[in-house]
Amino acid sequence: MKKLVFLLLAVFAMQSCLDDDGCEMACFTDPQPFFFEIVDATTGENLFTNGTYTEADIDVYNTLNNNNSVTYSFISEDDLNLLTIHSIGWVTETVDLDIQLADVSMFSLYVDAERISEDCCSFTRYNEVEITNTTFEYDAETGIYTIFVEQ
Repeated sequence: MKKLVFLLLAVFAMQSCLDDDGCEMACFTDPQPFFFEIVDATTGENLFTNGTYTEADIDVYNTLNNNNSVTYSFISEDDLNLLTIHSIGWVTETVDLDIQLADVSMFSLYVDAERISEDCCSFTRYNEVEITNTTFEYDAETGIYTIFVEQ
């Protein structure tokens, strides 16, 4: 009899772990952020490290949303000096960002992001990513876009 009670309790406990979609444990993956290093096209020097620009010179606007400001971060530790945009892809959306330094447009970032839920997991698929109005390189290992600026 004790074995039967224990078995019933175990079955109820396992059923209570399932969510509405029948998932035992749902997983959630944050959208991949975008990292940009902005360098002099001739010397390859980071334009923040060499003092050409400061973090205060950065502005990011979404041209598809009345030029509203877009949240970004600046990583300055260890003179890394990377612009990071981490607000894209939390929902299905299309953005067209204008990235400016000292009120001058440096480049545009167009992203078509789709938030997907399948197999008990939620993640973001970037259907299209375009960087225009600049020359750039992408390092797939680090996930950093190096933006080359003509001085």
